[in-house]
Amino acid sequence: MKFLAALSFAAINGAAAFTATGSNRATTRLSMSDYDANASVRDMAAANIGVGSGGSPLYKTGGTARDLAEIWDNSSPVIVQGGSLRTWSFANPAIESVQVLLKTEGRPLDADVELWQGPDNTPHKMRVYVEDGALRTFNAVIGTPRGPNTVAIRNIGQLEFPLDAVVRPDRDDGLAAGIASVATRSETIQGGALRTYPFNPTVDSVAIILKTDGRPLNARIELLQGPNNNKQVVELYTEDGLDRPFFAIVETPGSGNVVRVVNTAPVEFPLYASVDAYRVGGGGDWADDGLMIGRAF
Repeated sequence: MKFLAALSFAAINGAAAFTATGSNRATTRLSMSDYDANASVRDMAAANIGVGSGGSPLYKTGGTARDLAEIWDNSSPVIVQGGSLRTWSFANPAIESVQVLLKTEGRPLDADVELWQGPDNTPHKMRVYVEDGALRTFNAVIGTPRGPNTVAIRNIGQLEFPLDAVVRPDRDDGLAAGIASVATRSETIQGGALRTYPFNPTVDSVAIILKTDGRPLNARIELLQGPNNNKQVVELYTEDGLDRPFFAIVETPGSGNVVRVVNTAPVEFPLYASVDAYRVGGGGDWADDGLMIGRAF
């Protein structure tokens, strides 16, 4: 019995000699500090992991947004007469996004904005209507990955309604960075559903971000001021809402402003919307009791 016990003890000690210690143990598991294998794409979008802060360069933050008035002052606007078409081509593939700014001298603005990439390929298109193109200019940033790209603006208004257009590359500290820096929340809008976002008179402008998890994006953005009184309408289509998200600044002068976002796609195509105040500090014509002084709407 003593001999068998000694033999068993020696066998155990010999096997332990070939066992790796816990500190030197190797593993084939990949390191995924920011990724949960059980998380869905929708969960990642809500948490801004991969979706929303991922592959698109439009999500870079940390820069200072350039004032819209400064952009107009430092640019040379192109006049697009009613019924005419103007194009801007960007052959440099390093240009990942462009700013599109439209305004008028106070007349209505009605235009089609398209992004052309190759023959018969339009991955991004918008229909823009603004009741007063001087009071509420149109300001947006569209993604232009994998150049060359061409931005086409067609003034579909009458000859009496010209518009001024500025199309230029967006920098890392440009409009997209400023819009992303104020985004505090994102909510899912299912296909066929809508969300409304009311704002008080102290909000001068609103930042809007629309994106998907890589599916097409079809939406309508409306600025309402009063019952069914559309001041600005944007009908939007994007081929890939993750690769080409939509950034916009909507000016909201006066009171009673409500931003309405409608997902016009089927239920299989949800989108993620972020609508937040961009510039606050207006409402100087309003007294503390809420009465309006010196201005009539």
